[in-house]
Amino acid sequence: MTTAPAQAGWRFRQPSVIPGFGLTLGFSLAYLTLIILIPLSGLIWRSASLGWAEFWAIASDRRTINALEISFGTAFLAAAVNVVFGTLVAWVLVRYRFPGRRIVDAMVDLPFALPTAVAGIALTTLYAPNGWIGKLLMPLGIKVAYTPLGIVVALVFIGLPFVVRTVQPIMEEIDKEVEEAAATLGASRFQIITRVLFPGLAPAIITGFSLAFARGVGEYGSVIFIAGNLPYKSEIAPLLIVIRLEEYNYPAATAIAAIMLALSFVMLLVVNLVQTWSRKRYG
Repeated sequence: MTTAPAQAGWRFRQPSVIPGFGLTLGFSLAYLTLIILIPLSGLIWRSASLGWAEFWAIASDRRTINALEISFGTAFLAAAVNVVFGTLVAWVLVRYRFPGRRIVDAMVDLPFALPTAVAGIALTTLYAPNGWIGKLLMPLGIKVAYTPLGIVVALVFIGLPFVVRTVQPIMEEIDKEVEEAAATLGASRFQIITRVLFPGLAPAIITGFSLAFARGVGEYGSVIFIAGNLPYKSEIAPLLIVIRLEEYNYPAATAIAAIMLALSFVMLLVVNLVQTWSRKRYG
């Protein structure tokens, strides 16, 4: 009589319609090990070489804490903004046909193709106190460039495509007849959005949020030009790591990077748990 472990092992090794499972699995594991696991292990090993007192001194430094708060806070806020407006842009592109729609659709991918440094310079030119948009906002008491608000603007710019391209394919699969049927049954527009559309879009929206958030936390090129890089005010954690490296303070740089890595893992874990919950609830 075949035991359960033997049956499980046989099912794992049984022939597949698509050949080459062993080769592709080995290549995938080797690739992930070389590209992801070894660098992260080196970072953790270098951080672990610090004494606990030294590591805590770096982690509890006021400048480090402020930089982490600015990086994660602005990334979270920008991702939340992109969830709203990115979903709206996806809705317009999917549900409506208008002149120039293909151009608008192509412009969504512009942050992917545009170098981040170019995006940062362009945004700084627009939102500086003497820029086209900045000089209109200054009389209202709104200063964008060289403040955390400018960081949010830059992260919204580079994170928008992640939400749009994640939500758009799912929205295309939702038939208009479902909305029309809900309307004929007496559902209001708010009920159609919350009870008909949102359950199907929720996992995609959460995925787009997590992608935009992850990109924003580690963004460097488009932020340093518009942030002003003032310590304790608009200095981001990636810039602080670069500063520590330029000072040849490698222990401090690796410690800050390890803290960012741990916080990112925690945030993404929370996002994945919420995504799993939404899939179980909405199907």
